[in-house]
Amino acid sequence: MKLSHWEWNSFFRDLDIVIIGSGIVGLSAAITLKRQDKKLRILVAERGILPSGASTRNAGFACFGSVTELLDDLKNHSEDEVFSLVQKRWKGLQRLRALLGDKQLGYEPLGAYELFKTEEAAVFEECSGQIADLNRKISMITGAAKTFSIRDQHVSALGFKGIQHLIFNQSEGQLNTGQMMAGLLEIAKMEGIQILNGLSIQHLEEDARGVRLQTTQGWSIDAKKVLVATNGFTQKLLPNLQVTPARNQVLITKPISGLAVKGCFHYDKGYVYFRNVGNRILLGGGRNLFAKQETTADFGMTENIQQHLKNLLHTRILPGKNIEVERWWSGILGIGESKTPIIRHISPNVVTAVRLGGMGVAIGVLTGEEGAMTLLAH
Repeated sequence: MKLSHWEWNSFFRDLDIVIIGSGIVGLSAAITLKRQDKKLRILVAERGILPSGASTRNAGFACFGSVTELLDDLKNHSEDEVFSLVQKRWKGLQRLRALLGDKQLGYEPLGAYELFKTEEAAVFEECSGQIADLNRKISMITGAAKTFSIRDQHVSALGFKGIQHLIFNQSEGQLNTGQMMAGLLEIAKMEGIQILNGLSIQHLEEDARGVRLQTTQGWSIDAKKVLVATNGFTQKLLPNLQVTPARNQVLITKPISGLAVKGCFHYDKGYVYFRNVGNRILLGGGRNLFAKQETTADFGMTENIQQHLKNLLHTRILPGKNIEVERWWSGILGIGESKTPIIRHISPNVVTAVRLGGMGVAIGVLTGEEGAMTLLAH
């Protein structure tokens, strides 16, 4: 089907910038660009009815790193690299809160716990021995003197089974992912940014005049500049970029009477995560147990992951309780050997802002802003 004169003239004529992807990064970039120059004609192209990927499908953790994650990162990266990324995550969370406000985000500063199983005594001892040093370094980023602390006394009150130790992070929180994206969409609308859903970009080709984008509808769209904000789906468009898709599967329970669990919880080195959503439990992860299977950009559920998460729910998190699952879903992350986002020109008029490393809530707004400024700087 060809574009009519009216369609081309109203929606695709004289585009200054096309942003591919309407998630946290894409919308933040569009808002930043429009606020830099109100005259810019910006189109955000989104292949889904809602933002596809992880922006509306994550757990809503406002987090920047558990103790085991940080210590594992320090084994593979320099101290400067690790704490520079922590700083980006912290700064990104503050930018998100400033942009939307805590009420719109449904932000709750309930903190976050890392759980250690009874058989993980050696891991816990290593972590507890590093808390003072981590607190000192993180205090220079957050201003909080005592970010991490041991809270073993809370294990029994929370009702967990087979968990012996807890490390609490007072500086983390949780938010409502749906409200977050609705807020970003509303700001984009108020700024006069055009967003078209169901518009999937298949191919980019740059020439002296700018960038030509080919869509699945068979249309050709021209723009002066393009920002790619497709995260876990980046290889579909840019196969040579080092962004690997990773699927996370998630459940949410029906309401639970007298639920004592409040806040965010990291388990199994962060590969499993859960939190309360009011009086429900949201639980997700486990992709590390079936890494090859979950290295995919395809949505869907699998029996092995579902069974693993249900077992954790019934045997460790809420043992002995009759808990029913209300809904399952999956989201697609963009990961790589490095956790630092790829924000750079891949050609004179095309910039990427991808590879959020499972920390899209924390660094999405900042990544979008940096991608926008990189696009304008050239």
